[in-house]
Amino acid sequence: MRRGISVAAVVGVLTLTATACGGDSGGGGSDGSKAASDPGSVSGTVTWWDTSDATNEAPAFKKLVSAFEKKYPKIKVDYVNVPFDQAQQKFKTAAASGKGAPDVLRSDVGWTPGFAQLGYLKDLTGTPALDKSDDFLEGPLKNAAYQGKTYGVPQVTDTLGLLYNKELFQKAGIDKPPADWKAVKEAAEKIKDKTGAGGIGLSPDSYYSLPFLYGENSDMVDAGKKKITIANAASRKGIETAVDLVKSGAAPKPAGTDGYNALKTDFKNGKLAMLIDGPWATKEIFGGDAFKAKENLGISAVPAGSTGTAGAPVGGHNLVVYAGSKNFDASYLFTRFMTETAQQEEVSTGIGVLPTRKSAYTKAVLADPVRSSYYAALAKAHPRPPIPQGGDLFTEWLQHYTKILTLKEDPKEGLAATAKAWNSALLKDYAIED
Repeated sequence: MRRGISVAAVVGVLTLTATACGGDSGGGGSDGSKAASDPGSVSGTVTWWDTSDATNEAPAFKKLVSAFEKKYPKIKVDYVNVPFDQAQQKFKTAAASGKGAPDVLRSDVGWTPGFAQLGYLKDLTGTPALDKSDDFLEGPLKNAAYQGKTYGVPQVTDTLGLLYNKELFQKAGIDKPPADWKAVKEAAEKIKDKTGAGGIGLSPDSYYSLPFLYGENSDMVDAGKKKITIANAASRKGIETAVDLVKSGAAPKPAGTDGYNALKTDFKNGKLAMLIDGPWATKEIFGGDAFKAKENLGISAVPAGSTGTAGAPVGGHNLVVYAGSKNFDASYLFTRFMTETAQQEEVSTGIGVLPTRKSAYTKAVLADPVRSSYYAALAKAHPRPPIPQGGDLFTEWLQHYTKILTLKEDPKEGLAATAKAWNSALLKDYAIED
């Protein structure tokens, strides 16, 4: 699943205030004291909206729900699987009306700050839901915070890495994955000359542009300074690096907005030697002709930019508690249970997702080369900007990045247009940094 793109929905301030003010009612009190002092006495129902893939991921989470109900027999979980691409707006609509919102939601990390700003989420700082917070990886924990408070408990995480075909590398005389974009370009030339295969697949999805920005020590925005940095000199240099890979032939020109799937197909069938992608893509890749032998897939951190910095975004999902829940204590217990080490290890070994707790990276989890490789890549991953508009930034940027990478728009012009659009609609109090 591609990460990061969401559709904004504008909700009025009056609706926000009304919803937020209604958020502290409910069973056991909002401080979670009953859940902390006497969890066995907590009763009631928790409605959980699970946004995981209904076929490949949801069965594992349903199994954990059953285990939770067995541990806490007085609590019933009303499980609802909500399609990921519908969940953000569906939750906003329910929370704004005060009717039908779940007690607990599996929220994309890009949604969490926005929901928190709207007053739809319970601050989980100091509650039983956020147990042993120092055990969480730094990036996922930062992605659960907004304005100094923690509104989510990290459930799963992910990042981008460089996937490569070891057999094609060997035939081209390349003994290790390229460490920077310059080396990627050189490797692509060798691979094409020796094997006839293409070099690297670069998705036109705007989320995949971030390694090029991070490689120049830049980002889409500087939230601390309230500056839009997508069009500054460093960001331009990063995006121009991506364009140069396409122009040079090191990367094939992607086929518009659906270029992501076409590139992935070429990679899994051995027509491309390298691909930037996340762990969610590996299951499909292993179904291709080139990776029937799974050990042929290599995974390393994304290449570095001219600064020597290599970085990819931290993705994933948090469990968040609705501010209008009628049963905070049960919601806290459920959220804690679903994110504990044992449950994270079970789900990781079962369906391959990456845990958010350090203690969950056990020998069993790290025995899998894919999980082990992405765990190493997480060391160089960047948390997303902790702003409510974070997920929505990708929507406008997608239109321009696709044109830029398909050589239909000049990078400088596309970046400037993106910055201007953000400043006009999403970040009116930010300055544009040239």
